[in-house]
Amino acid sequence: MNGSYEAVSVATTPSGVCEITLNRPDVFNRFDNLLQLQMGSLLADASDDPAVRVVVIASTGKVFSAGGDFALMQAAHDDAQVRRDTVDAGRQLLRAFRELDKPVIAAVQGAAIGLGATVALLCDVIVAARKVKLADTHVQLGLVAGDGGCLVWPQAVGMPRARRHLLTGDPLDAGMAWQLGLVTDLVHEPGDVLPFARAIAERIAALPPLAVQGTKRALNHVTAQRADEVVDLAFELEDRTLVSDDLLEGIASFRENRPGVFRGR
Repeated sequence: MNGSYEAVSVATTPSGVCEITLNRPDVFNRFDNLLQLQMGSLLADASDDPAVRVVVIASTGKVFSAGGDFALMQAAHDDAQVRRDTVDAGRQLLRAFRELDKPVIAAVQGAAIGLGATVALLCDVIVAARKVKLADTHVQLGLVAGDGGCLVWPQAVGMPRARRHLLTGDPLDAGMAWQLGLVTDLVHEPGDVLPFARAIAERIAALPPLAVQGTKRALNHVTAQRADEVVDLAFELEDRTLVSDDLLEGIASFRENRPGVFRGR
């Protein structure tokens, strides 16, 4: 698997490490429908490719991913077809992570916000620089955390901590996230993240693939059981908030750097 796409680039080493890199730093690697679909398709391809043993998800620029795209949120608010397409793209991306039988490593060199944090937490290994921020800020924008946040945060830190951060959108720095279990491997500087992630990937790639992939399938089964409990409801509730006036106010208040005035409609 090698190539360059509109939203990502892909390269695979001879040892079987497939590196998928978000390559739109000019928009802070925000997830629009195109990026969600491309990422989901690439993960499915990695699952089917016997030459791939490990996947690394990396990023370019100072931000891993700032989460959802504001223009897409506005369009989804205004157009039912865009809203359906957005929810479907989110479901496909989440399904691709759940069905991938190869280990995935996130190289988080900068802030991971909203869907960016969800993507990182869907990975098996999360390497992060000490000072980067992780947060799910859906509620701050007037959205339900429906695209995976209500699945991955409780799995990572337990329900009390997940409630605390999903219901406020408050960020965690990677040092605290490491103490709580959101981050598995902590490095000092952003430039240290990708080399460290690559080193772990090479170690996994050298292990017996049947054992690694069988273990990953078993772990996926646990995640799938939890997903069956919450994902459909979470997407349904997020879809409802995509048409709310509060979403428009959340976007406007963020852009204008002011407190939002939300009316629950």
